[in-house]
Order: sequence, then C-alpha cells, then structure tokens
Amino acid sequence: MATTMKKKYGLMTAIAMVTGVVIGSGVFFKAEKILSATGGNLKLGILAWIAGGLIMLACAYAFSILANRIEKVNGLVDYAESLVGKKYAYFIGWFTSIIYYPCLTMALAWVTARYTCVLLFNDRADITGGLCMTVAAFYLIFSFAINLLSPIIAGKVQVSTTIIKLIPLFLMAIVGTIYGLTKGYTVENFTTIVNEVQTGPALFTAICATAFAYDGWIVATTINAELKDAKKNLPRALVFGSLAVIIVYILYYVGLAGGITNAEMMQGGETGARLAFEAVFGKIGGTAVFVFVVISCFGTLNGLTLACSRGMYALAARNEGPKPYVFAQVDKATNMAPSSATLGLLMCIVWLVFFYCSQFSSFGSSWGIFAFDPTELPIVTSYALYIPIFFMMLFKIKDAGISKRFLAPAIAIIGCCFMMVATVFSHQKFVIGYLIIFAVVMAFGMIFSKEKKALK
Repeated sequence: MATTMKKKYGLMTAIAMVTGVVIGSGVFFKAEKILSATGGNLKLGILAWIAGGLIMLACAYAFSILANRIEKVNGLVDYAESLVGKKYAYFIGWFTSIIYYPCLTMALAWVTARYTCVLLFNDRADITGGLCMTVAAFYLIFSFAINLLSPIIAGKVQVSTTIIKLIPLFLMAIVGTIYGLTKGYTVENFTTIVNEVQTGPALFTAICATAFAYDGWIVATTINAELKDAKKNLPRALVFGSLAVIIVYILYYVGLAGGITNAEMMQGGETGARLAFEAVFGKIGGTAVFVFVVISCFGTLNGLTLACSRGMYALAARNEGPKPYVFAQVDKATNMAPSSATLGLLMCIVWLVFFYCSQFSSFGSSWGIFAFDPTELPIVTSYALYIPIFFMMLFKIKDAGISKRFLAPAIAIIGCCFMMVATVFSHQKFVIGYLIIFAVVMAFGMIFSKEKKALK
C-alpha cells in the first residue's frame, strides 16, 4: 500500500462537492424549523437565510484565498498548520475526524432515512423509531461502501446527484411561485404571521438553523490533494458554489410558500414539504418530485462520506494521531485509505446511537443538558475554530492586497462570532452539555497526539 493519493478529481467534482454537499437536505429539513422559529414570518425567515448565507460566503471566500496559496493533504488542516501551527492543526483534524464529519454524515443518513419513511408511509412515518434509524444505518454502510470500493463511482454519484437534486428545488422555485401567486398563497404568506414571536431571539434561532442547511462547503477542501490544479479549481468551487447555494435556497423558500399556507406547513412537520409538493404538482407528481428529494439527500450523504472517510488519514499523513502508519495506508487499487474510512463509519454509528438515545427515545428525558442537537452545535464549533485561522491571515498573508489580507478575514471573523452568539441564544443550556462532551473528546485527542510512529 502507498501513503499518498493521486489527483483524480476535476473542477466539476469540486463544485459538486460544494453545491452537492450543501444543497440537498438542510434546505428541506431546516426550512420547516426556520418557519416555526419565526412564527410563520416569511420575511424574517428570508432574512435568516440571507444572513446565514452571507456568513457562509464570507468564510468560503476567506478560505478560497488560502486555497490559492496552500496545497497539501487536507485543506482545512493544511491552512491551520500553515497559519496557526502544527498543534492547532492536529486538534482541528481530530475534531473533524471524531465529531464534525461523523455528526454531519450521521445526520444526513438520518435525514435521508426520514424522507424515505415519509415517502413510503406519509403521515404514518415514525421518524423517531427503530425502523427509521435502521434505514439510516443502512444508508451509512451503503454510502461508505461505495466510497471505499470505488471512489471514482462515488465522484460520479456526487456530480449526478447534484444535478438531480436541483430538479425539485428549481421546480418548486418556479412552479411553486407561479402557483402561489395564482392561488394567493404567496401574498398571504408574506403578509400573515402565524404566531407572534420576539424578533431578536427568533432571528438568532433561525440563523442558527441555517448553519446546518448551509454547512458542507468546507468538505470540498478535503479532496485538496486529489484535485487537479487545486490552487485554481478549489477557490473557484468555493466562491461560485457558495453563491449558487444562496440563490437556490432563497428561491426555493419563496416557491415553497406558494404551495400551502405557513400554518399548514408548520403543522405538517416532517411531511410539510411533501404537502407543498403535492399541492403544486398533484399527488402523483408531488410524490415523483419527492423521490428526487430523497436522492438529493443521499447525494449530500455521499459527499460527506467522501470527507468522513479521509478524516484520520489527514492526521496520519502528517505522522500524527493514533497508529499513523495504519491510518495513512492507501489501497493501490481504489486509491482510498481503508482504515481511515472504517474509523469514519464507526464514529458515524456511535453518533447515530447517541442521536437516537438523546433526542428520540424514552432515554431522552433523562439525558438533560446532553440531549443537544448534533446537527447544529458541531457546525458552530467549526466556525469558532476558523477564527484563529482568519486572525492569522491578517499577519501572514503579506503578498495579498488590502481586501484579501485584512477585509476578507475580518468580515469572516465577525460572521463566525455572530454565529456563536446566535447559538448561545438558540440552544442555551444544551451548549454546556455539548461543550462537556467536546472537552472529553479533545482530551482523548491530547492522549493520542503523543503517540508517534514513523511512516514507511
């Protein structure tokens, strides 16, 4: 086995990693939460989408500046190492390997299973039951199998599902808006507030919810070492991909408001999106389009699996972490790191069990502050970890102009800080429970950081 990966992905795969991982589940899953958080205030919800999108764009643009200069093994870890230091890069790599990527990948498997159950059982779907969790586990294993056995096919799946997932979004954005204007739903939803809420806290909660919907763009940096002409293609993918996501999300959110009233959408819960699709396209047409929603979610899962499989490899390639010689091995036939991928799958299963026990089972009530939402808090943690990287850009990117060296990272830092404040207001006591688990995981990282073994 070798310890380096070949360059096999092009610009389209990189763009598909940005748009394909970001677009897919959060826009369907979190649209309902944002609407409920704002009390059915459509304009406040759109403001939250815009604010969350601008924060994502600011961070993506700042990282695109670094991507144009630094090309090693794994983008985010590379940037941390070059700007902040080797030790900080190690802990970012540990966090993404054990918490961040596994949590997101697990969540996407559950969301894909959730909409599969809604598709098959409609309002009888038990999205908190054992069946849904079993289907989620199946999706996890299947996605990891594709990426581990044939990464080229996985890359093609990513590109194709990215195209497929745009179908329901654009259809609802265009047809839903026309339908809503004709039936009067669009005007009604823009002018009617279902429940009066406090604007400040509601906006913070909604923006925090967009973190999951917009997250995933950083995943594109994990294929840095496998991307052809990475210094040009990765910055393009980050910026253009992020802009495309913001536009698509807002258009879809407006189109969704044309299908049914905000009150019906909020009352429908997990079936709200399907009710809107069926109202616009009819029962058969709505079901057919909803199939694309499930495919869309799986495409996002596939992209996250691509990143999750490489988590521990990014550390092992630097001769860091537990058993670096084992996790740095790359299979010559598949050009994948099998040990790293296996650990990634194991961590996803661990977080899936935690997710079920803390949120959706009878155990949940006894978990107290530990019953946090793993679809949001790990994401906001990543924003907090970006801050030192952006801060050091002010001092170390000396060959860049004023806007790239000072303005871009400063705006990104402000956006990250805002997201952290919004999280504290939104999740309150659960932040403490999450931070305790975060501290324990990082403490284990300190233990393993001492173990060294030379690569051969």
